[in-house]
Amino acid sequence: MSTKAYTPRLADKYKKEVVPALVKKFSYATVMQAPKLEKICLNRGVNGAVSDKKMVDTAIDELTTIAGQKAVATISKKDISNFKLRKNMPIGARVTLRGDKMFEFLDRLISVALPRVRDFKGVNEKAFDGRGNYTLGVTEQIIFPEIDIDKVSKITGMDITFVTTAGTDEEAYELLKELGMPFKNAKNNSN
Repeated sequence: MSTKAYTPRLADKYKKEVVPALVKKFSYATVMQAPKLEKICLNRGVNGAVSDKKMVDTAIDELTTIAGQKAVATISKKDISNFKLRKNMPIGARVTLRGDKMFEFLDRLISVALPRVRDFKGVNEKAFDGRGNYTLGVTEQIIFPEIDIDKVSKITGMDITFVTTAGTDEEAYELLKELGMPFKNAKNNSN
């Protein structure tokens, strides 16, 4: 009896549909030139973390629940007296996803979480950084079904960064679009 190893749905889709589509569109010489999604970084700053340490713990717990992987606290790098901030104080939470967990999270984000955003018309296609990475700002953590709305004391957002091996924004855009990212207006790439 052979047991087939589990692979996420989007990982399969990437190998079977996305890579051939990208190779055809950008006429790469080999499939190894096709851009890949390297990692997804979730980052969340906590407003008021200086006065209340429990807020950072709550943010870490929520981010861990959303990502399915343990989040860590982000630490301040320098003193800022106006904000009553000291060096090495916890001020946020972050987690980096790779491999199967990354594809699982992306699948949940595209098919479940983003459609739950109020008045959702697609994500902004202008948030690329020029080097093939894309950052998406989420205003409410309650769009994720893993978060129990009754236990949320404060609605906060987070940044989700998709790091790709693409050399240009156009390649990264096509990669994310093929993976199912709902961009606002699918542009005709005439530029």
